[in-house]
Parts: sequence; C-alpha cells; structure tokens
Amino acid sequence: MAGSDATGSDGGLDTDRHDADRRHAEHADVIIIGAGISGIDAAYRIREKNPDLTYLILERRERLGGTWDLFQYPGIRSDSDIFTLSFPWEPWKREEMIADGGHIWQYLADTAHKHGIDDHIRFNTLVQSADWDWTTHTWTLRADRVGTAAVYTTGFVVFASGYYDYDEPYVPSFTGIEDFAGEVIHPQHWPRGLDYTGKRVVVIGSGATAVSMIPALTERAAHVTMLQRTPSYMFSVSRVVPPINAIRRMLPARAGAWVARWILALFGSLIWLVSRTAPGLSKRLLRRTASRSLPPGYAVDTHFNPPYNPWDQRLCFILDSDLYKAVAAGDVEMITDHIDHFRRDGIVLASGRRVDADVVVTATGLQLQALGGVAVSVDGEKVAPNERFIYRRHMLEDVPNAAWSLGYTNASWTLGADLTARSVANLLAYMRSRGYAYAYPHLGDAHMPEQPAFNLQAGYVLRGADALPRSGTRRPWMLTHSYVRDVLSHRLGDSDRSLVFGRAGTSQSRSA
Repeated sequence: MAGSDATGSDGGLDTDRHDADRRHAEHADVIIIGAGISGIDAAYRIREKNPDLTYLILERRERLGGTWDLFQYPGIRSDSDIFTLSFPWEPWKREEMIADGGHIWQYLADTAHKHGIDDHIRFNTLVQSADWDWTTHTWTLRADRVGTAAVYTTGFVVFASGYYDYDEPYVPSFTGIEDFAGEVIHPQHWPRGLDYTGKRVVVIGSGATAVSMIPALTERAAHVTMLQRTPSYMFSVSRVVPPINAIRRMLPARAGAWVARWILALFGSLIWLVSRTAPGLSKRLLRRTASRSLPPGYAVDTHFNPPYNPWDQRLCFILDSDLYKAVAAGDVEMITDHIDHFRRDGIVLASGRRVDADVVVTATGLQLQALGGVAVSVDGEKVAPNERFIYRRHMLEDVPNAAWSLGYTNASWTLGADLTARSVANLLAYMRSRGYAYAYPHLGDAHMPEQPAFNLQAGYVLRGADALPRSGTRRPWMLTHSYVRDVLSHRLGDSDRSLVFGRAGTSQSRSA
C-alpha cells in the first residue's frame, strides 16, 4: 500500500518533528478511545485474551461512563433491558430489568475498578487526530489534555467513542426562539440543579429521551406538554420481571446472567422480526395496548398511532405504562402539531394554537459522528469513513490495525460492542501468534452494491447518513442488524479471505 511522501524543504523538518513527537510519546500496545461501555468492554476482552499486552484508554471527560455520564436529565434510564446492556463477564446484581442512569453509571465505575481498568484511563484527554505510519506500523495519536498537547503511539487503536457528537446535539432552527423569555434546554446538556418546580414545561420530541423524561418531570412541574410532530410506537415493559429474577436466583451468578441475557436477546429479536414481517399485526397490538391504557374516547390515532410501520423508527420503551398513566391522570398533555414560531411566553403552532411555557426541552435528537470526530489518516492521507466499506461491523476498508465499536439500532448497544471487543481480542492474538505487524480488510476490485448502514428512518439516521461508513449487501462487508446471526457467524468462523496481513520489514501479503 503506497503512502504519501513528504517533499520539498519542509519535508525533512516535518519528519524530524514527527520523530521527536514519537520519542516523547506515551506508548501502549493498544489504545482505546473512550471509557464508556464499549471502551471498558474492549479493555477487558483484550486483556482477557492477551494478558501481556499493554493498553491505555483515552477519555475526553473527567469521569468514565460515556453516555451514562453525559446525560443527566430527570428520568434517564436504559432504553433496553439491563441484562443485555450489562457486560457478559460482570453480572448485573440488582433486581430491575430497566435500570436508572445513576445505577448504570455506578455499575460501570464499580466494574472498571474491580478489574483494574480504571488504572489505565487517562481522563480529560481529547484525541484530535490519529495517523498511521507504514514505515513503523504504528499509530500516532495527538490529543489535547486540559489545554496541553499530548502524543501517544500504539500498534492498534480501538475507537470506542460511540456514534454521536457529544458537543453538538441536533436542534432544529425554530423561528423566534430568541424571543422566548424562558429557558431552552437540550437533554444532552441538562444543567445541574435546574429548578423547574411549579413551572410549565414543554418537551419537543417523541423519542426515547422524551418518553423517559416526561413522567419524571411531572413529579415537580406544574404541567408538562409533550409536543410532537409525529407519534412514536410505545412498548410498555416492566421495571422488574419476577420470572427472570427467579431464574437468576436458581443459578450461579454468571450462569443466571447468561440465561437472562439470551432470553431477553431472543425476545428482542423476536419483536423486531415480527414487526418487520407482520407490520399490520404489530401496529394493531401496539395500538390496542395504548387504547386500553388511556381514557375512553381518547384520540389514540392522533397521538399514539404513527403513519409508518413499527421499527421503521426505533420502538420506544415506556416503563410500566408510565407515560399512558400520566396522560390519563391529566399530568401530561399530548399535542401533535408543527411549530410555527416561538413567542415570549411560549410556542405558536401551525394550527394557530398557543402553548404557554416557562421551560422548553428540545428532545430533538442526536448528530451522528464517526470515530468520535477524530481526524484519521494513513501516511498523512485523510480517511473519510463514509467513503469506506465497513468490514464485520467494526473495521474500515484498507485502514490497518483499527476498529470502531458499533452497537445495534434494534437491540442493546453492548451486544454489538462485545462482539467487536472479542473480535479485536482474537485478531490481536492471531496476529501475535504468527508474527504479523498489521492487518486490514481489503475489498479489492470486486463491485459491492450498497445499502443504508442503519436500517431506520429516524431523523437522526437520515440526517447523519453521510457520517457513516458504507455498508455492502453481503457479508463480511455488510453492517448487520441481527445479533443472533452475528453470534453464529463468530462462533462458526468465517472462510472469507478479505483480511490482509503483513510482517514488519516485509511486503504486504494476503493471508486467510
């Protein structure tokens, strides 16, 4: 693989500077970017399979936890069951199936400390660029550490930094929002200590964030309005599921967690499969649940019956029908309409109706971002993720010794992240056992038809499609969405010859 060579009078100076940076860099065999679920899992799996490898985790924030440290809004909780969201190697010990955000963060912190993972984290370290050098077969990572430049080198990098922009959430352009006299808040940047007691709160949005937040807001707010442009499908789940806990009590901790994990993973896969293959039946069942939970004569079709099929957008879990109960009790008003403009004391809708508000929460979604926003290059040549096919859900075409941890859109994030972590750990062990210095997936000249990377019609997916890598239509170049099929593929192995391996000081060679 040819790299770009520096030329001219400045080329030598650049090379000298880069060599000096590397000499003063902190080095580890593996560097993981991000100390959330994906990063902690990757650290454990890599060390489990390769106990003599050194590793570092570079975390931009002051604490670990990723999403579970960033989001602090009232009512934050898992939007999938905790038994598939928790690590297979560290059982969840509490009784609830749907867990509060604070409990999830504590679980992550306790787990990282128990296994010594927190000793390897460098906090307040924002990785800005990563460049692969073909002459040394190393990555050089440049970061900002509390205003000071820091340099790290590694043989393998794992991007465990999620899939959305931590700094800039998505907020539509609302006419006149600058005229609003109250507070406008995005859940991604919820202010600590915000007092909304006795205030009129309007939540704009109908996704997972909105439906988990709204029942919690009703405990202190004078009135809460859920203002949605389009309804979402709601699926009510119980916080605690006694049969699952009975199974856990009957078995040793790890075995009980394994059984619970698979029961719920299969149940989630079944719901998705039925929704995709029998959308009419799924729509009727979900509508019937809403109708039975709301007062007689309630406008179910206006506020809880979307114009699309289930799982065209992500199904929203509500907890013990809490949103339905809040609507039935009069604590929450549902409005399905478009916003025309803001005024000083609230919002004017397209229908002409006015909605008074003291606080407006824009639960309007995320901005997709690949590789944590890190500028990635190979021998100085920029890598654009959206121009590369993705291999086995976690490696980019022709990018050596690098992986990106991606979860599922239709299941728990950790299910996908753990498959990636184990794949990376196995790849490292394979390379070391055979003396390979690098590995990368190569598509070659074969024509590969494309399909959307994420199989959802959600706004954040449609807006951010250009940020995602390209997905092919056949394995291993397809961003898959079936956990069960992926597990079988990993267990049974794969006979593809798409990986290229090479040793230090030798020409690149293709190997099975």
